[in-house]
Amino acid sequence: MFGMKKNYSIVAIFFMAAAAFCPRAFCATPSSEYPMLKIKPVRQKIWKGVPGMEQYSSRLDWYKPLSKSSDAAVIVCPGGSYHHLGMYHEGKDVALWLCSKGISAFVLKYRVSGNGFHHPAMLQDIQRAIQIVRENADHYGINAQKVGAAGFSAGGHLVLMAAEFSGQDELLKIGVEHSAPLGPNFIIPIYPVVSMQDPIAHVRSRKSLLGDDQSQERRDEFSMELHADRINCPVFLLANKDDRTVDWRNSDEMDKAMGRAGVSHIFILGEKGDHGFGMGNNDFVHTTKWNDQWLLPWLKEIGMTD
Repeated sequence: MFGMKKNYSIVAIFFMAAAAFCPRAFCATPSSEYPMLKIKPVRQKIWKGVPGMEQYSSRLDWYKPLSKSSDAAVIVCPGGSYHHLGMYHEGKDVALWLCSKGISAFVLKYRVSGNGFHHPAMLQDIQRAIQIVRENADHYGINAQKVGAAGFSAGGHLVLMAAEFSGQDELLKIGVEHSAPLGPNFIIPIYPVVSMQDPIAHVRSRKSLLGDDQSQERRDEFSMELHADRINCPVFLLANKDDRTVDWRNSDEMDKAMGRAGVSHIFILGEKGDHGFGMGNNDFVHTTKWNDQWLLPWLKEIGMTD
């Protein structure tokens, strides 16, 4: 099922009993699914020492595995409609799961509209994160050519932007000299915001990202399904048809666009599971074990872990 080939997509349909799913489970207290790890992250302000940017509090939280089985790294981008960030179930819990599999993780606290920021702040932050991780690969004990990004909801849109806009160097525009490629080596958008087009757009994310300029030109520019041909890395895409927050057709359109563009990807589409489950303490994660059953085999198939 997970054999990777160029120019292919797979849609896997899964079912779960409605009684097993609590639609608000993902709003519960942060999970402790991986308490045995007891990993304290090393925090780094990503704009420290950069003139004109030092005032921004964007940061990377580095979670170092206790036992490594991979030289890959994943930059984790929590969701929150580009307005706020779900730093626990879509950040810390994801990092701890990755560490439990021997994979280094970096949770990115990027700028959001709740603090007054719009594009290009978010893209600047993820490009800076990729630069830092790549340029310090020896320090982190990783392979600079195995740096991926996982994003949830609006964070899914952000990792898609990182892949599609890798040739759009926002760092040089603000005077940051670098030699590191800015595109991720693989991306994992989970129940992502994709399109800025009505009627399937997630309006709050669109407003938070674009600010006052909601022109059709801008909507086209930031609709990820319209630029799938720019993606040159493998993609793991997952969504549910009963998603009440981000219309599942966002992912469906992205799948179709990647298929047309010949992007190597897998698309897992569920009937039930809603939105926002992340890797938190909720029934969807416990029932499907999506990270262990689907994501981990894919990471092995693309050569990111043993």
